Amino acid sequence: MLFVSAGLWAETFIKVATFSEGGLSGWEEKSFKGNTQYRIVEMQKGKMKEKVLRAHTEGQASVLFREMEVDLRRAPYLNWSWRVENVFKDNDERSKEGDDYPARIYVVVSGGLFFWKTRAINYVWSSNQSVGSEWANAYSDNAKMLALRSGERHLGQWVNERRNVREDLQRLFGEDVERIDVVAVMVDGDNTGQSATAYFGDIFFSGN
Repeated sequence: MLFVSAGLWAETFIKVATFSEGGLSGWEEKSFKGNTQYRIVEMQKGKMKEKVLRAHTEGQASVLFREMEVDLRRAPYLNWSWRVENVFKDNDERSKEGDDYPARIYVVVSGGLFFWKTRAINYVWSSNQSVGSEWANAYSDNAKMLALRSGERHLGQWVNERRNVREDLQRLFGEDVERIDVVAVMVDGDNTGQSATAYFGDIFFSGN
C-alpha cells in the first residue's frame, strides 16, 4: 500500500498517474478476460503533443489499477482528462450481458478482511445512458456507476473531468467515507465482444 507524504498533503495536490512523464510505475494489471492493451503513446492534446495512456479492447477485459490511500478530507476532488474514439452499439449497460464501457475511471474503498464492505464508484463514459444517470453495477450492488459522458457527443475530443469523490460516496452509499484505497482505469469489451479505444491524461486529487 502506498501512502502519500505529509508534504504532498500540505499542497492538497496528489498525483495518481503521470502518464505525461511516460511511465506506469506503481500501476498493476488484473485480467478478467484476456488483456486490454494499455500503453503510453504520444499524441496531440490541445496545442501540444503529450504522452498519454492508450487503452484498446477487441473483446478483452483487464483493469489497470494503483493501490494508493488518499485522504478525502484533505483532497476530495478527482481530476482527469479522457478521450473516447467510439462507443458500443446496442448494449444494455445495466445488464451483465452489456456491462462494458468504452472508458471508465473508478475509485475503491477497501473493506479489508470484510470484503463485503468494499465499495466502488465507476465514473463511466456510457454508450447510451443519460448523462448524470446513476445505477448499481450488474454484478455487484457495492459498485455504483455514474455516467459523466454518453454516446457520440465529444467523441474524438479531449474532455476534462472533476468530481468530489467524498460527496459522491456520501450520496451513493449514504456514508461519510474519509479515504479511498485504489484508483483504476478500464476499457472493456468482454461481455459485448465489441472493440473500443480510449485515451487518458494525468490523474490527480486536489483540495479544491
